[in-house]
This record gives sequence, structure tokens and C-alpha cells, in this order.
Amino acid sequence: MQARPSIDFRIAEVNGTTQRLTAIRTLLADSGLGMDSDITTFVEAWSGNRLVGCAGLAANVIKCVAVDEQLRGENLSARLLAEVEHLALARGHFHLFLCTRPCNRERFQHSGFWPVAQSGNNAILMENTPSGIQRYCRSLQTRHRAGKRVGAIVMNANPFTLGHRHLVEQAAKACDWLHLFVVREDASFFPFSARLTLVKAGVAHLTNVTVHEGSQYIISRATFPAYFLKETGKVQQAWSEIDVLIFRNHIAPALGITHRFIGSEPFCEVTRQYNQTMHQLLAGAIEVVEVPRIKTTGSAISASEVRRLLKTHQFSRIREMVPDTTYAHLESLYRAEVA
Repeated sequence: MQARPSIDFRIAEVNGTTQRLTAIRTLLADSGLGMDSDITTFVEAWSGNRLVGCAGLAANVIKCVAVDEQLRGENLSARLLAEVEHLALARGHFHLFLCTRPCNRERFQHSGFWPVAQSGNNAILMENTPSGIQRYCRSLQTRHRAGKRVGAIVMNANPFTLGHRHLVEQAAKACDWLHLFVVREDASFFPFSARLTLVKAGVAHLTNVTVHEGSQYIISRATFPAYFLKETGKVQQAWSEIDVLIFRNHIAPALGITHRFIGSEPFCEVTRQYNQTMHQLLAGAIEVVEVPRIKTTGSAISASEVRRLLKTHQFSRIREMVPDTTYAHLESLYRAEVA
């Protein structure tokens, strides 16, 4: 009987030596995988002087699990997962996620991960608890509000503009109650804490709106694991479908949501595709209401335009696009430029 190969597990920080990262990239490429840019640390598996496995960690998301072809069937991926989980726990991350190809579902289930949502044959999102999404929904149920028409909006608000306020006002007017979710991930120009503060201030005049801090079940496109999907179109499709399915199957029922409100999208093709996915997957379950964007001086208001104007310090034009509460925040950050 052939002896099981001796494996030495090591930690490699992404900002460390280029030589070790080159070896990791080569191993990933041999498995048909890329390397997501937000990974900070890898657990490496070495057999002698040869790298035979790796698993990456980006905060509490496990990515880029790969094993040398010659060692597959030796239970190395399970051992790698155990090592990277220990690393995550040591860094204070107890609730872990991973996203992988659906063909790997059974392998990761054997290692203690449970499916949350799946996008066809493209991707499946999993977590290291059988009750994570149910626990989150129970917390949402404490903020349930009665009504025949209960609406929802999900926004990044980077930053909160008059366009965002118009969308919220129109939705609040059309509903008995409105739930407003602010995307949580800090992958935007403005940090989550600032975006949340601006949203709360911008809708404070509306009495039938609950502002929710986003969770990891409201997935940011910027942080969606894409290392195993080569085509950009498939990445967008997988992110859109998983995000919308979690909303449809879990978040909406917990809050009794009947309508989802979105702004029309004249600029961003990715957002347009996301809106189309929403129409398709929510049909028959939740009514999608698309609200036309408002315009200022002839052009539709957008947060990306506000950010562009910030770079060139065009505050008089920004003043036309954002509420007083947002402008006061920008003024405090860029006082010298405003003056």
C-alpha cells in the first residue's frame, strides 16, 4: 500500500514574495482558475519542494481552492479547507462563504459547507453553517411591517443623490411600507459607514421607510468571487442570479415584500443586465417597478457622475445633483476645494 504523501501547510501573504505568488498562479491556472484580486492570504500545501495545493482567504470568503492533479483523491482539498478555516477563525471570521462551480458542491458539502443559492451550471454560493440564511431571515422578521404593498430597494448610494431620493420617495408613496437596503461591502469610493449615514439622512423625512444595513446575503458585484469563471458575461450572470434568488427565496418572504423598485439605467450595461435578470427571476413572485431617472440640466443624475465631478472639484454642478445632507458631507470632506 502506497504511503500517503507528507504535506507541509504554510501561510503566504499576498503582499509577500512574488516568487511564491507565481507558483500559486501556476497551480491555479493548471486547474483552470484565475486569482481574485481581493485575496489577502493563501494557505499553501507543500510536498517536499513542490506546491501541491492552495486555498485563498478574502476576509471571510474562501476562494481559489486548488489541488495538484496527481494528488486528487488524497483528501487534500478537505485538509486545505480545514487549514484555511482555522486561519479565518484565528482572524475573527466565524461565518464563512465560498463560491464554486456546481460540480464541486458535493465535495464541499462533505467538508461542512451548505448551499445558499445556485446560478445554473455557472456558480453555487455556500456557507459553513446549515442555518446561516435562516438566522438572518429571523433577524429580518423582527422588522416586519404589515401592509398589502410592501416595497424594497437595494442601493449602493455611492454617494446618495437626488436620483436616489426620488426613487425612494416614489416607492414610499406607492407602498404601505418600504425596506431600503444599503450594500454593505467596502468596495466603493465612499465607505459603507458614510453611505449608510447619507442614506439615513436623505430619507429621514419619510415615515414609512426602514433602512437596513446590507448583509453578505446582498452581494456586491465588486466582491463576487469570479476566479473560476473565465467569461465576463458568465460572471455577471452568476452574480445577478445568485443575488436575486437569495432576495426572492429568503429576504422577501421574511419581510412580506411584494414589490421591488429599481431606477431606469441609461448608463451602465451591467446594471441593465441585472435589472433584466430581476424581471425574469421575480416574475410571478414579486412585482418589479422601474422608476425613470430624474434629470438635471438635461442629463440623468448618477452617482458615477457626482464622483467624476468630485475629481475635478466642480461643486456648483454637484450641488444640483445631491440633497443638502449629501452636499454638507462632501463639503466637510473637501472644504478647501469648495472654497
